[in-house]
Amino acid sequence: MHEMAITVGIIDLCLQHAAGRRVRSIDVEIGNLSSVVPEAIEFCFDACSRDTLLEGASLAIFRIAGQGECLECGATTPMAELFAACQECGSNRVTITVGEELRVREIEVED
Repeated sequence: MHEMAITVGIIDLCLQHAAGRRVRSIDVEIGNLSSVVPEAIEFCFDACSRDTLLEGASLAIFRIAGQGECLECGATTPMAELFAACQECGSNRVTITVGEELRVREIEVED
């Protein structure tokens, strides 16, 4: 389960930016094409944040839909999976433009 390591990385990043202040909440964006399971991140968060300045913080995960650009027809096409075909022309030559994100969007800390 690589989500445990990802969760530890998220917590480390938040602790670094919190500069010794308790963290109240964090918002994380996870792309649907990122191969990261949001439910696993949620599951790991409580255990990984225990005994840190993030203990008790709320975690909000925002899912980002996949999108690509077709190299054949130039259309922007939604992508539900990594190797989805263009919905306009059916070509499999699609470059992912959105949906592989994994980032901390916001951290709320106590004053």
